[in-house]
Amino acid sequence: MPGSTLVRDVMSTPVVTLRPDDNVEHAADLLAEKNIGSLPVVDDEGTLVGILRDDDLIASEARVHVPTFINFLGLGMAFPGEMKHLERELRKIAGATVRDVMQTDPPTVSPDATLEDVATIMHDQGVNSVPVVDSDSKVVGIVARADIVRFIARTT
Repeated sequence: MPGSTLVRDVMSTPVVTLRPDDNVEHAADLLAEKNIGSLPVVDDEGTLVGILRDDDLIASEARVHVPTFINFLGLGMAFPGEMKHLERELRKIAGATVRDVMQTDPPTVSPDATLEDVATIMHDQGVNSVPVVDSDSKVVGIVARADIVRFIARTT
C-alpha cells in the first residue's frame, strides 16, 4: 500500500510558511506554537526558497563558543577579544533573519510522488519532513514523519 499511495493523499495542508526576511525569534515562536519541526521558506509568489528546521536554530546558537574565561593553574585569564566576539555572535543571533540560518535547496517531492518515494528521501537525507511542490516550485503541502505514521495507523 505505501508503495502506491500518493503524497497528495498523505501531505498536510495548508502549509505554514516563513519569508526569508522574517526574524529568527518569530520563526522559533511559530515552530513552538504549531509544535512542528520545520517550516518551508517561500518568496512573495509562494515559491520555495529554503526550509528552516529546528536544528538550524540550535546550530546557530551553537556557533557561540564559550569559555571566554579560563582558569589555568589557579590564575583566571579573561580574553577581551573573545568577549567582543561573543557579544557580536549574540547580537547576530538576536537579529538574525530566517535567510541567515535556513537551508537552501531542500529535498522536495511532487504531489504525485509515492509515499515510498518520500520515505526514502527522509531516510537517505536524514530529514523529518519534506516540502511538496508543484511544477512551478510552489509549496502545496508538506509531509512529515507524523503524517506517514497517521496514514499507517488509519490504514492498518
